[in-house]
Amino acid sequence: MSSIVSRARSSSLPNFLAWRALGFRTICSGGLGIAPSSSPPASAGIKILESFKEEFEVGSRVVTLETGKIARFANGSVVLGMDETKVLSTVTCAKSKSPGDFLPLTVDYQEKMFAQGLIPNTYMRREGAPKERELLCGRLIDRPIRPLFPSGFYHEVQIMANVLSSDGKQDPDILAANAASTALMLSDVPWGGPIGVIRLGRIGGQIVVNPTMDELSSSDLHLIYACTRDKTMMIDVQAREITEKDLAAALRLAHPEAVKYIDPQIRLAAKAGKQKKEYKLSMLSEKTLEKVTDLAAERIESVFTDPSRGKFERGEALENIGKDVEKVFEEEGDQESLSILPKAVDTVRKKIVRSRMISEGFRVDGRHLDEVRPIYCESHHLPALHGSALFSRGDTQVLCTITLGAPGDAQRLDSLVGPPKKKFMLHYTFPPFCTDEVGKKLGLNRREVGHGTLAEKALLAVMPPEEDFPYTVRINSEVMASDGSTSMASVCGGSMALMDAGISLRAHVAGVSVGLVTDVDPSSGEIKDYRIVTDILGLEDHLGDMDFKIAGTRTGVTASQLDIKPAGIPLDIVCESLENARKARLQILDHMEREINSPRDQQCRLATLKYTNDALRNLIGPMGALKRKIEEETGARLSIDDGTLTIVAKNQAVMDKAQEKVDYIIGREIVVGGVYKGTVTSIKEYGAFVEFNGGQQGLLHMSELSHEPVSKVSDVLHIGKYITMMCIDTDVRGNIKLSLKALLPKPTSRPEKLPVVKEAVSVETSSFGETVASLPSVVEPPQKSKLAVPAVVIRTAVECDEAEKSSSVDKNTKPKRAATVKPDRKPKSTASKQTVKEDETLNSTATEESRDDCGDTLTQDDKLKCTSLENNSNIVSSSKGKKPSRKEKQSDNEAGESPSISARKLKIGTEMTAKVHQIRTHGLVLDLGGGIRGMYKFEGDEETEFEIGDTLQVKCTSFSSKGIPVMALVDEEDV
Repeated sequence: MSSIVSRARSSSLPNFLAWRALGFRTICSGGLGIAPSSSPPASAGIKILESFKEEFEVGSRVVTLETGKIARFANGSVVLGMDETKVLSTVTCAKSKSPGDFLPLTVDYQEKMFAQGLIPNTYMRREGAPKERELLCGRLIDRPIRPLFPSGFYHEVQIMANVLSSDGKQDPDILAANAASTALMLSDVPWGGPIGVIRLGRIGGQIVVNPTMDELSSSDLHLIYACTRDKTMMIDVQAREITEKDLAAALRLAHPEAVKYIDPQIRLAAKAGKQKKEYKLSMLSEKTLEKVTDLAAERIESVFTDPSRGKFERGEALENIGKDVEKVFEEEGDQESLSILPKAVDTVRKKIVRSRMISEGFRVDGRHLDEVRPIYCESHHLPALHGSALFSRGDTQVLCTITLGAPGDAQRLDSLVGPPKKKFMLHYTFPPFCTDEVGKKLGLNRREVGHGTLAEKALLAVMPPEEDFPYTVRINSEVMASDGSTSMASVCGGSMALMDAGISLRAHVAGVSVGLVTDVDPSSGEIKDYRIVTDILGLEDHLGDMDFKIAGTRTGVTASQLDIKPAGIPLDIVCESLENARKARLQILDHMEREINSPRDQQCRLATLKYTNDALRNLIGPMGALKRKIEEETGARLSIDDGTLTIVAKNQAVMDKAQEKVDYIIGREIVVGGVYKGTVTSIKEYGAFVEFNGGQQGLLHMSELSHEPVSKVSDVLHIGKYITMMCIDTDVRGNIKLSLKALLPKPTSRPEKLPVVKEAVSVETSSFGETVASLPSVVEPPQKSKLAVPAVVIRTAVECDEAEKSSSVDKNTKPKRAATVKPDRKPKSTASKQTVKEDETLNSTATEESRDDCGDTLTQDDKLKCTSLENNSNIVSSSKGKKPSRKEKQSDNEAGESPSISARKLKIGTEMTAKVHQIRTHGLVLDLGGGIRGMYKFEGDEETEFEIGDTLQVKCTSFSSKGIPVMALVDEEDV
């Protein structure tokens, strides 16, 4: 021994690495042992690790199991590899048992981004709380492993699975489950394994073992199957309406493939595993169990044979029975029995329920084994939401709501494998009040995440393809009351809520839970008898052996999940349960389809618009400020992704408001016939310019303002007015023509001409001494000649005087002129005014009647001649003689002359009789006849009074830039 110590001291290695120098093996195999004397001594400074490895083939993949190289201090550790993906699983166990009466097993699965050579995108650049996928993978490992621990083993056990590297081809979850089984085999923890876990897919009708992630995307079946050598432990299925027959065939193919993992684990444990340690198990004594049976069996049976009792009535009665038994043990002072009394009472209760179901075929609520609880369905439960439904089955009640969102609202998945986003989400919530309990909500719950994912898989199979429905959907499943199968109730309620939201599902999906009660031979462990139970209660789930959740349509299964309590169930019983679930599912679907069997009209408005990336950048604004402002003002949600803008609104009013703001900023493609909204930016004499569609300008001509004639644009529009108009034309230069009257209803018929009412004009004198005339109540508007077709467009003075719009005066106001009054422009008497107005009305009526007769009886050429003669009769020739005064002109007009001029004959120097049409601040608008308007500007030294209807002798002196005749008065002074 002294020689061994001296050899150790002479070694240059540290003490904790000097095992080889002392002649011992490394710790990698689970214990210390004397190394063979023939092994060569280790070189100085070199650490030698002894590892053990198993290599085998499953499907077309090579799988390796290796232990002893890393994580040597763990109770059991192994690295499982497939291709370039490697997963480390470790097992540790507490030295003392927990004070409870259950197995405190914890399974943690973790993915870190270093496994793919990436740095996390989080703010801290490190992984934080477990993600949903990590929780689901932990449940996937836990479910097949937990039933194989021996009864009464209550020591705390922790299994940790860490992904060391990932090539992105294989999902590491299956590898982690097999690695956890191997680590338990290598440890000293008592366990009834090993198990094998396999993944299957079906592509083109062919079963594929260990499919890659790319292959799974085209597979209509995603099956995860776990088993021991001869029994099924766990099933997890996501499918696209696969039939029960095809699913059973896939399960039978999966079993031999999963068994291939078992023998390599046994061989590796034989080479490197630890000796199983003797742990103290907490077992019920036969004496205590018999005593509890004598005291409580009859009373417990009376509770379970009374179907009138509800969930809480049964629970209260059983609690009272337990208290009475506890009092008996307290009086006897049996402290050992008191510590295990709850477990003993539960065991007696379990035996009574199971034996009654097997022997009599009746359940605690009086139903037959294959009978479904009463169902109540209600869609559109919350009309204000996008979609909602209330589903009740027995005492279980679930409220499902739908929220529709833009593609940008999709959930981002930070995982090593799989898609980066998820557009369909189902969030399941199990609040404490649903079971009349007090509790706290603390973060993500493994059970809630698992149940929600199962329901999500079931409904995903019937969703419309992404090309037809590219939006994000979120289902909230709120459990209102729980008495078993809340996850399957979420499937039913979610299916109805989706149709209520207007989503075109391929078919309704319903789900039901199937249970199992077995009679096992205690000596051999073989099943002597069993009963399959449909639509199980919460109590039947607790006291039974199986919880097999199966969801699907009338055509086939879309999702299923099997959880068991004993150490395995024969596969034949599992396959038989599929048919029982199908019959119950069809009954539930009948109720759902009677409530709602087709999608409702979509309440939420969704719009997808295409723009250039530059336009979308303008919409987003600096740091997204403009986009957020639009969302706050309208209540809509805007999602932008590579040239696509998606607007999600609660109703049509919100959608219209959001689109208006978007159109105003970046616009849309201008389409003839499209309706747009914009703001008037400027007003011209011929129309108005409107800014719309992201800054584009369009012309709204005055002829397009209304179906009725409009004399002045400013009478209808003003700068800054927000209007809705239609695009009626575009040209190659990009000019856009708009119209208001295209959106107005057309008049059904032309209104009849109003009769000419001759009324005496009442004359009143104001307090200032001015004469005020009351005009007739009905005056026929002047009619434009149908035959007068001017050769050139001559614009009216009404349209040209835009600069004076702010200072325009009322037509009935008489403007004051300058100080000098010319003798021939004195105010006319009231009597002469009345006579002139009456004569003008008669002459106008006669002229219109003659024109109508002419137009009805003559040919086109004759019409032109008629018009020419009519116009020529109204032309006053230019002469060098003395011009008539204003009074003379007025008397001429009284004689019945109706001055008129054609556009072709109007030239500079032409004299004619004109009528005052409008009075402006700086001049007059004159009616030259033939629908032509001229203008006369006041001179600075003039002061007189004009009235509408006065006749003046005028001469054309020039034309304005807009083609409007400029007239001058012809007086005797000008001769």
